Amino acid sequence: MKVLIACEFSGTVRDAFTKLGHDATSCDLEPSDTIGKHYQGNVFDIINDGFDLMIAHPPCTYLTVTGNKWFKPEYKDRFPTREQDRLDGIAFFTKLYESNIPKIAIENPIGIMSSILRKPDQIIQPWQFGHSMSKSTCLWLKGLPLLRPTNIVDKGEFVTYKSGKRMTKWYADAAKFDPKTRAKIRNKTFQGIADAFAEQWSK
Repeated sequence: MKVLIACEFSGTVRDAFTKLGHDATSCDLEPSDTIGKHYQGNVFDIINDGFDLMIAHPPCTYLTVTGNKWFKPEYKDRFPTREQDRLDGIAFFTKLYESNIPKIAIENPIGIMSSILRKPDQIIQPWQFGHSMSKSTCLWLKGLPLLRPTNIVDKGEFVTYKSGKRMTKWYADAAKFDPKTRAKIRNKTFQGIADAFAEQWSK
């Protein structure tokens, strides 16, 4: 298969498909963290190059429900372009979903696309694929079956803040890093999930 992994800098999903003998290309505005077939630039430069399958990870900064507080009037001066940024994020997500590739999976956290586009086909967790961690991840699928759990383990540790807010520990621990490193840690696809993508969607 000819596979496009859109908005991926880590190469994790790309390499999982490559190991199974597929022609997999990752694409991101950033360079790839690992050696492999990678297009650094706009995904729409190559999206019509005859791919059989696309797995896309569009930026979620302006689409998640956790960021909704920043749209309140009191933050308007601090984030003057946030409403337009959200509209741009919606348009980008939708354009990926409506592309001509026969098989498509779009991954994102729980957010506004569930009501703007449609509800996701499923929500998966790292602990369903061998990682003792929690992170609710939505999948919008076209031409693909639901992803089957491969190795169910415990859900991992959580931390509770004084405010009562509860967060999975690995995600909270990433806060100690600089913003770019923190984003990379939180956004990287778990290896168990990447392997499941490749093994179950290669047929």
